[in-house]
Amino acid sequence: MHRSETGWIWRLFLLLLLGLSLLACRQPDADTYQAPDTTPVASYRVIQHYPHDAEAFTQGLLFHQGYLYESTGLYGQSTLRRVKLKTGEVKQSVPLDAALFGEGLALWQDRLIQLTWLAGVALVYDLHSLALLDAFRYEGQGWGLTHDDQWLILSDGTATLRFLNPETFEEIRRVQVLDGGVPVTQLNELEYVNGEILANVWHTDQIARIDPQSGQVLGWIDLTGLLPEHLKPEDREGVLNGIAWDAESQRLFVTGKLWPKIFEIELQSTDKK
Repeated sequence: MHRSETGWIWRLFLLLLLGLSLLACRQPDADTYQAPDTTPVASYRVIQHYPHDAEAFTQGLLFHQGYLYESTGLYGQSTLRRVKLKTGEVKQSVPLDAALFGEGLALWQDRLIQLTWLAGVALVYDLHSLALLDAFRYEGQGWGLTHDDQWLILSDGTATLRFLNPETFEEIRRVQVLDGGVPVTQLNELEYVNGEILANVWHTDQIARIDPQSGQVLGWIDLTGLLPEHLKPEDREGVLNGIAWDAESQRLFVTGKLWPKIFEIELQSTDKK
């Protein structure tokens, strides 16, 4: 083996080691946030469920023309996938470089945009072929990604959402997500639904409904008990993380990392906590 090859492998090993150590440090803070009792909370009803790859570490999810597009994470295992909703069959899968950890995913026109966790790099793909077209850089961590038909919206694990120009990727503005004046952190996977941003809070069964202009939490969706106990992954990271919206049929889908099912749900009447 040439010395240059040895050096490259050693650098990759160190990068992976750093990523694993940071992943171990990315733990939920139980004291980070406690929602006020006055915020409305909606429950849910399961309409249908569909098979999901139980080895998929789901980081980003969206629905388009009968298919789910999914970004999966973990170093050396991250992918971009096109998945048949009804069967769970992975129709196409593109691996990421082993040094990249896949995160949030959004569809803008005919391009899929996939975040990475720590690399500060977003990957841009052709919707139809999943061919890599471009990449761009952003500051900080990448967690969730969606758009409001005008701007890309990015979460980074804090209470801040960033709005980016989808053509130049320039940051346009930021908004802090607040519930009763309290910052809501650990915002992860995002989906834009009927004028609201839905964001699941990492390591919880809660999805926040956020006003994209003010950042105010309009309400919560409590998905406690959605995945039956006997189907829950042994891995403690197998938590809720995946929201997809079928705008044409007004259907909402949710899943989690390493979950064997994707659920189509209907929101029930909203009550106070």
